[in-house]
Amino acid sequence: MSRYERGGDRERFENVYRETRVRVLGYLLRRTENREDAADLLADVYLIAWRRIRDVPNGEEARLWLFGVARRVLANHHRKKRSETGLASALQANLRLIEVHSCAPDVDLSAEAVLTILAALDERDRELLMLNVWEELSPSQIAKVVGRPASLVRVQLHRARRRLSERLANPKNRDSAVGASRALSAVTPEPARAAPDCQRR
Repeated sequence: MSRYERGGDRERFENVYRETRVRVLGYLLRRTENREDAADLLADVYLIAWRRIRDVPNGEEARLWLFGVARRVLANHHRKKRSETGLASALQANLRLIEVHSCAPDVDLSAEAVLTILAALDERDRELLMLNVWEELSPSQIAKVVGRPASLVRVQLHRARRRLSERLANPKNRDSAVGASRALSAVTPEPARAAPDCQRR
């Protein structure tokens, strides 16, 4: 590789890093137990990006490509954590950092109560809902992150929303969730709330 090519790669990497760092860090922060882990994983993501800078697509596609890398880096991180602390405790710690808002007018639940219900969904449903709500990705964008056809993701996301709505509407689930959230709030500070977007698909 010539000096000119290396210089062009460095400039391209710096531009990608500057334009995507905040969103990728946010993705990692919402899926790790602390800021230190998120910072370490961010470094891993961009190390991969630097090594594969010529594979990184242009424009908006770069962010989606990096989300895919972050997803795989996180998967490796969580496998290691599960071997140390157990699957249940790792999942609980991760879910405490996620906030999902219900759009149903007759359901009055705290974010923590909704998290308790969200935890009862399977891993695929949780991932799709998080990517759609937190990362503000469309089904076609999610498809690129998770490596599935967009048509399949649309169906899976629709079903995930329906399953979450059904659990939120079930009084038995709500009562259990409220009880769990009260116990959790005694030891966990309430996270900052983002405005709900009931129209996003």
